[in-house]
Amino acid sequence: MFWSKAFIPTLKEAPQDAEAASHKLLLRAGMIRMLTSGVYIYLPLGLMVLNRIETIIREEMDASGAQELLLSCIQPLELWKKTGRDQQLAETMIRFQDRRGRNLCLGPTHEEVITELVKNHVSSYRQLPVVLYQIQTKFRDEIRPRFGIIRACEFVMKDAYSFDRDQKGLEKNYEVMFTAYKKIFTRCGIKFLITEADSGIMGGSVSHEFMVPAQSGEDIVLFCKKCDFVKTLTEDKEQKCPRCNTPLEKKQTIEVGHIFQLGTKYSKALGACFLDEKGEQQTIIMGCYGIGVSRLISAIIEQNHDEDGIIWPEDISPFDVLILPVQSSNEEVVGLAKKYYSELEKKGFRVLLDDREGTAGVKFKDADLIGIPLRVTIGEKNLQKGEVEIGLRREKKIITVDKNSVVSKIAGLIKKGS
Repeated sequence: MFWSKAFIPTLKEAPQDAEAASHKLLLRAGMIRMLTSGVYIYLPLGLMVLNRIETIIREEMDASGAQELLLSCIQPLELWKKTGRDQQLAETMIRFQDRRGRNLCLGPTHEEVITELVKNHVSSYRQLPVVLYQIQTKFRDEIRPRFGIIRACEFVMKDAYSFDRDQKGLEKNYEVMFTAYKKIFTRCGIKFLITEADSGIMGGSVSHEFMVPAQSGEDIVLFCKKCDFVKTLTEDKEQKCPRCNTPLEKKQTIEVGHIFQLGTKYSKALGACFLDEKGEQQTIIMGCYGIGVSRLISAIIEQNHDEDGIIWPEDISPFDVLILPVQSSNEEVVGLAKKYYSELEKKGFRVLLDDREGTAGVKFKDADLIGIPLRVTIGEKNLQKGEVEIGLRREKKIITVDKNSVVSKIAGLIKKGS
């Protein structure tokens, strides 16, 4: 992509109401824009990042054996009344009536809908287990939207659901999802903690949260440096690790994933049953597994930025390489930039060429702001010596290489993870 033809509206300063570092940088880097409180538009760069996260999630979910589907955003309220959650989520559920007078809601989550679907198509133990997932927009009337897309009224979520014949099957699928989640968050380039959690209104007996330490985090956990014990901060305010007696430290965190062993809460309420080997009717055992996909963008930035801007992990960055010709009026400089652009794209790299007219200072500041891992800088002085600079965003390191070996050098750096 050529920058001059791209829609990347960067800002010198973040709006005053932006609090979290990730919120400020997403706005300044031209990745999102607020439409109204708690509702955001994803601009091209932001959508590229969102798509790359979704790709990682799909790859790991598919590898786990789950199958993707897409459920409706609009849900009949009568399903929620059967589980009682129409009252439990009354404050945040967005409800309305259509022209026929039907009571509907915009889905804040999909346990009721997926259970109704499986209830109508699974009747025998031979059809179990079933594991389904989707990546879809959710809607919640948040009382206090905060920190940009960390706590928004409209957000993208990955939610998966397992349906088993017994507790043993649920535990097996739960462990598969537990492992998949660790792979997903590792590939997203974040450090995370895993803690046992309260199932809350979701229900069930066992649940785990995946928490990303971050200054803007609204959740606080207690963490042991010595043995990695983690627990959610509760009223007892336990000060020492129950495993090794080491003093516990407080960490602010962002919840990016939550998994639950639901049991029969939804299947019993909605009548989702199957016939076992003896021909006897049994209630399906369920689990559910959620990831805040759009929230992950902010969590990644919270852990991957400096005073100059975002530092994208390689697998998440909207582009692999940014090519920056310093003198846009110099034919040799521009010609070489276009040559690198073409060769790198042919090798499958995502490339952004900053072909804008303007000062080098503005280009360098924007390059640091949007956080592409590698930057190729082509300038007249270095070209006189037959050299080009490759900048490593994370390490803040400059490598000078022969102009004829730039493409092979970049291929090696990206392959080796710099």
